[in-house]
Order: sequence, then C-alpha cells, then structure tokens
Amino acid sequence: MISIREAVAADARLILDFIIELAIYEKAVEQVVASEEQIRQSLFGVDAKARALVCMVDGRPAGFTVYFFSYSTWLGRNGIYMEDLYVSPQFRGKGAGKALLQHLAALAIEHNCGRLEWNVLDWNTPAIEFYLALGAEPMSEWNRYRLSGAALSKAAKSSD
Repeated sequence: MISIREAVAADARLILDFIIELAIYEKAVEQVVASEEQIRQSLFGVDAKARALVCMVDGRPAGFTVYFFSYSTWLGRNGIYMEDLYVSPQFRGKGAGKALLQHLAALAIEHNCGRLEWNVLDWNTPAIEFYLALGAEPMSEWNRYRLSGAALSKAAKSSD
C-alpha cells in the first residue's frame, strides 16, 4: 500500500537521510552541507518557502519530494518546481515515484498552476526514462545557470 502525506517538522531527520541517500546515488555526498535543524527551519519554519511530501509503502518511509511554487510570466500563472524526488532503492519499481509525481501534479492542478517542472542529471537514464514514460518533455533549448558562494556575493556587490 502506497500513501503520500505532507511532511511535518518531525520528518526533518528522515528528509535529511533521504537527501544523503540521493547525494550518494548522484556521487555528490560531499556537497550536502544541510543539517537536520536547517531542514526543519527551511521546510517547516515560519518563513518556509519550500514544502515536502513523504511517500510511505506498507507503512515504511520509501521516498520524498521537495517542491515550491514558481511563476511563469508567459503563462501569467504559478507553477510548481520539484527540487528533488527520491525513492530508496528497495522501493523502486513499486509505484512510489509515480505516486509522488502524481500527487504533485494533482497539487499543481488544485492550485491552478500552469506547469510542473524539474531538472534531471543527463546521465540518470533510469530517471529520464521514468519521466518520459509519464509524458514529461525535456526542455533541451534551455540552459541552467547558477550563482553561488563567492560569485553570488560578488554579483550582489557589483551594482555599486
């Protein structure tokens, strides 16, 4: 039996554990600097902008997704951006990932969103095949850019 529920502050450790599992899978565990307290504050604090869902399979935590509302100027409507979707290996192929994505799609419809978007690593063939099978379309004409760390600080000060 698969069930999806909104995550609560008591899930902060569970979510961090899933994040670490995901980072190990993506061969980037050294990049995880978040703590349980940071997860608790950023997802469940007063000013939280992101939300999370937890997937349970037969009463056991199987996976999670983190998402937030975005905005499309071209559509003039909100969207949902899925930051992460992860299912532990022992629960893959049982419908947990599909249930999480379907739940997010239903939230997008419920909130009159125009789209549900996410990124996937170009080498993650199982995820790409999963998303394509659900009808997702790659947005190959767009390139993602990022400012972080020192470059972010420098950009913030360059307006002087």
